[in-house]
Amino acid sequence: MKRIVIATALVALAGLVQANPTVEKDGVLTNKEGRTLYTFDKDSTGKSNCSGGCAAAWPPFAVANPALAGGDFSIVAREDGGTQWAFKGKPLYFFAGDTKPGERNGDGQGGTWHVAAPGKKPAPSGPAVPSAY
Repeated sequence: MKRIVIATALVALAGLVQANPTVEKDGVLTNKEGRTLYTFDKDSTGKSNCSGGCAAAWPPFAVANPALAGGDFSIVAREDGGTQWAFKGKPLYFFAGDTKPGERNGDGQGGTWHVAAPGKKPAPSGPAVPSAY
């Protein structure tokens, strides 16, 4: 009986640890399929400043399961009516130039795009102006 209780507790704990929309791989956040996630220095905390052509080059990490929000992960409402994930308040994006899981071709682009890394302090929020990406 004691083993069943311990096993149940471990399964529940594993569920809590995995209850977020991302995976950390090699110090970088990815989606469950291994695609690298990025942050944009020109975003404000809780607000995306990447739309139109910017969003075509840097697709937002769309929210599929809002129940996963909590802790460091929140949901940002976009001007186009969609929602996207944010990590520590910074909206998360993919880079259209990454064609395979694990690629990080967008890191450093324009000096304003960076891989989302949990161990790294987020860049200060930029002004609330649209992106020229």
